[in-house]
Amino acid sequence: MSQAFEQSIKINATATVVESCITDLALMHRWLNPVLRCEPVGEAWSTDVGSQSRFIIQIPLLEPTLNSVVVERQLGVVVWEFKGFFQGRDRWECQPLAQGTCLLNRFEFDIPNPIVSWGFNTFAASWTQEDMQAQLRRFKRVAEEVQISQ
Repeated sequence: MSQAFEQSIKINATATVVESCITDLALMHRWLNPVLRCEPVGEAWSTDVGSQSRFIIQIPLLEPTLNSVVVERQLGVVVWEFKGFFQGRDRWECQPLAQGTCLLNRFEFDIPNPIVSWGFNTFAASWTQEDMQAQLRRFKRVAEEVQISQ
């Protein structure tokens, strides 16, 4: 059974700056949940279609990992498809506004293991949605700081 969480936030920065916060790994690590680590598979980080990365949840001894590949990339849009304990897509879209940018994040997923699915829905679904909102607030702060520094 597929689920989707969608969040958006208005950011006082250009779409170019907002997009750079998605495509620049150093900037990404400033707004990602601190227990998440993202690393490229291969030598270099990229958001080009076909680029692979790992999102690792830094839980001692376990470190659950989502392997991902960029499946869609256009100006202002990056979509990662992932496989692991979750299967699905994480879409990031920058929508230019008259002043600033609206950032839309859509996390669409399926959890094939019924026990993991039950555990997620019982214990982690609401936390995940709250974390996505907090992540967007951190993202906004980083993008607006980058905009000011330019």
